[in-house]
Amino acid sequence: MSRPFRFAVNMLTPGTGAEWRAKCREAEALGYDVILVPDHLGMPAPFPSLVAAAEVTERPRVGTFVLNAGFWNPSLLAREVASTDQLTGGRLELGLGAGYVKAEHDSAGLPFGSPRERVDHLERTVTELERLLGDPGHVPAAAQSPRPPLLLGGNGDRMLRLAARHADVAAFTGGASDRDGTLRLISPTALEERVALYRSFEDGRAEPAELNCLVQIVAVGGDPRARIRELMGYTEDLGEDEFLDHPALLTGSVKEIAERVRGHRERYGFTYFTVLEPFMEEFAPVIEELRG
Repeated sequence: MSRPFRFAVNMLTPGTGAEWRAKCREAEALGYDVILVPDHLGMPAPFPSLVAAAEVTERPRVGTFVLNAGFWNPSLLAREVASTDQLTGGRLELGLGAGYVKAEHDSAGLPFGSPRERVDHLERTVTELERLLGDPGHVPAAAQSPRPPLLLGGNGDRMLRLAARHADVAAFTGGASDRDGTLRLISPTALEERVALYRSFEDGRAEPAELNCLVQIVAVGGDPRARIRELMGYTEDLGEDEFLDHPALLTGSVKEIAERVRGHRERYGFTYFTVLEPFMEEFAPVIEELRG
């Protein structure tokens, strides 16, 4: 039995309190299930933004998508997570990743390290968070027990194994990052292989994780192939058909995109889709179509 769809918007743009509150109310009115905040320099600070989002909405959950573990000490992060979970009434979902933008670490005066070192730190962070938040004596205590739902995002084998062991939600970008942090899409076939590998790692779990897909671009209207050709500069690694089939790029009419989303659920098992803030309004009719 397939999970029901969930849809999230990742808020990227800082603003005044009034602007932030208005955006969050709009996201709720448009039907989004989760309001997310990333963890990049130059973008909104995650935890105060999520508390503010929860104060002006009723239905959506709120979450990080995703925290850069390299920015955080596990003990201090546990305090932030527990406090935010309490202040949002138990609506927090915690997303964590290993970090991939070296320039941000340099700007913050923090070591970047090798991919192995970054995943090592993420693994220690996850383990320590589970220990701290699962301790009945931890102060502050999270509202959700034993901890808020955990989302882990990544593409490499170690990240997939880590998600299979710990995550309630396994997140896929449909790409891999170059050394400078630039996203490079992998082919739909390669993505399918990554998901299959993840499934093999989580075999035997009592409850499989929810699978999330990050949608990079939404383009509603016009001929889908013509729109894809406009986007071909996004990466030179894929052909037109691969672009058209890729779950990170959704083009076509509202009905065509809705059908593609259903197809991605069938092919990959994705039921939780995250769109970026610039496409929040454009994607909303697709949500309505899928729930209609």
